[in-house]
Amino acid sequence: MPWLWLLPLLGAAWFGLNFAIRRGLTAARVLETAEPAGLPWREVALPTANGKQLFAWFIPADQPGPALVVMHGWGGNAEMMLPLAAPLHAAGYALLLLDARCHGRSDGDTFASLPRFAEDIEAGLRWLAKQPTVNPQALGVIGHSVGAGAALLAASRLSSIRVVVSLAAFAHPARMMRRWLAAKRIPHWPLGAYILAYVQRVIGYRFDAIAPCNTIARIACPVLIVHGEADETVPVSEAREIYAARRSEQVELLLIPGSHDDYGDIGLQMATVCDFLQRSFGPDGGRT
Repeated sequence: MPWLWLLPLLGAAWFGLNFAIRRGLTAARVLETAEPAGLPWREVALPTANGKQLFAWFIPADQPGPALVVMHGWGGNAEMMLPLAAPLHAAGYALLLLDARCHGRSDGDTFASLPRFAEDIEAGLRWLAKQPTVNPQALGVIGHSVGAGAALLAASRLSSIRVVVSLAAFAHPARMMRRWLAAKRIPHWPLGAYILAYVQRVIGYRFDAIAPCNTIARIACPVLIVHGEADETVPVSEAREIYAARRSEQVELLLIPGSHDDYGDIGLQMATVCDFLQRSFGPDGGRT
């Protein structure tokens, strides 16, 4: 048939489009250039899914007790979460600041995604639970942006998570991606719609299944939703949307000054965050 000669060209175009989508969505890898100065930290490597290794800083508490996994956002690394470390450590928490796969100094993988961030958080929790100075019954997660969405996803399926602090989470991945497509001047139809469908197929999850506005309803532990009122990356309305979808009275909303990545402002609110953590871990604060 005369049209058969088009098949190799169509196949090459399809392959090229999918390659371009993956490359365009790949997060830039930013390596740490600083360390947790003034804190009793040590560098650790821990296993995660697909036989990969994660880079992390472990900051033990002065006394045995509760511990927190701290997860950065897309294109970030453990260093970017350091503004939270000193006040949390001073409040008595052991900390594990992770690099997600394909980020910082952790191993690469075929792709990064919100569900894979959640897998890495879960790997961090398993590692923490084995540390002799950590109370395995008092584990929590603090995540930023995609890391916050991943923290909520992990908490929706792990009863061992006692508390979550979500910083600047988006309500739904599809909406976040559509903003990204609009910024790139990519029309939703047909190319944008194909990209959304392709990403869901690659990561193995429907966006609805992992959207924070849906996972929040499946979480039993206390959750603090923190969001900057001047956030232009994720509108503050999305924090309100996640909060409105809660089914537990243990979910709280804290709106603060600042933008998507401004930890100076969250630093001013750390007394409120630490009070929330203390209440969430119970009368003894999770200390043994």
